[in-house]
Amino acid sequence: MRNQNLLIAFIGIMVFFSACDHTKKKPVENKETTIELPAFNNDSAYRFVKMQTDFGPRILGSDAHANCQAWLIQKLQQYCDTVYNQNFTAKTYDGKQWPCANLIGSFRPEKTKRIVLAAHWDSRPFADHDPNPNNRETPIDGANDGASGVGVLLEIARQLHENQPNVGVDIVFFDAEDYGPKESDHIPGDWWGLGAQYWAKNPHIQGYTANYGILLDMVGTPNAQFMQEQFSLRDAESIVRKVWSTAYQLGHGQYFQNKPGGVITDDHYYVNKYAPFKMIDIIHYDAASGTGFDPVWHTTNDNIKNIDRNTLGVVGTTLLQVLKNE
Repeated sequence: MRNQNLLIAFIGIMVFFSACDHTKKKPVENKETTIELPAFNNDSAYRFVKMQTDFGPRILGSDAHANCQAWLIQKLQQYCDTVYNQNFTAKTYDGKQWPCANLIGSFRPEKTKRIVLAAHWDSRPFADHDPNPNNRETPIDGANDGASGVGVLLEIARQLHENQPNVGVDIVFFDAEDYGPKESDHIPGDWWGLGAQYWAKNPHIQGYTANYGILLDMVGTPNAQFMQEQFSLRDAESIVRKVWSTAYQLGHGQYFQNKPGGVITDDHYYVNKYAPFKMIDIIHYDAASGTGFDPVWHTTNDNIKNIDRNTLGVVGTTLLQVLKNE
């Protein structure tokens, strides 16, 4: 994923809000209360992250990509009621074409009320932000950028297998998210989130829709700060408030910050653009890093050593409680 021009986009969104709604909006409730945390095993989620990185960089066309795909399908089949392997061909910014697959695991397929939980499972083919210029053509493990969200969702799937949700839940792993051009290439076009673009235009079930969706990206940073991403606020403010309020009620206010975050072109942006429902993005935001992301973003340091079990658990328990509240 990439940041937009933060200043221009932020001003544009604020103008949008001002033109559409002159009423004062109630902020997300900051009061934290102590309630019983939903079942979520931080160590299990961490193992799911590590198992992905153990395959190696999951770049398009690689053995690691193919082997991880087979493993993810096996895990979804183990936990979910129904599994879909949505094959498609992605054309990337460099003119190459790649066989890709979005992987979908569904719970309670008979339910009409449905929640989508999503993450991307591919990793970046080059570490173009690495501080060492000699590493900038090296594929990355993508432990945080990709695998962390998948790891959390696999653990959620494991928990839902034991305790079926009251609503339909669709876990979607998007492919071909992170093969976008380097910033220095200045190539126009929608070259990010290719799997999400394909799924939003061609859902795994004809006529598919959901009540809302939640995307996870970079949710393994130690002491992460999940601020409220601006496209999420623009397109689905009520869902942002639902999730952040739930996190506060669980005592996770240190992580889920009631502050505006970046303007980020992630998979949710394309779902909101093309699908008949809205999705928000839970993503670590670091205003001091220079990129708005974790300092290891798109570097060779995005590896399992920089994944924090507690952060995975904060996100996982929050999502399970959101589902429970439905």
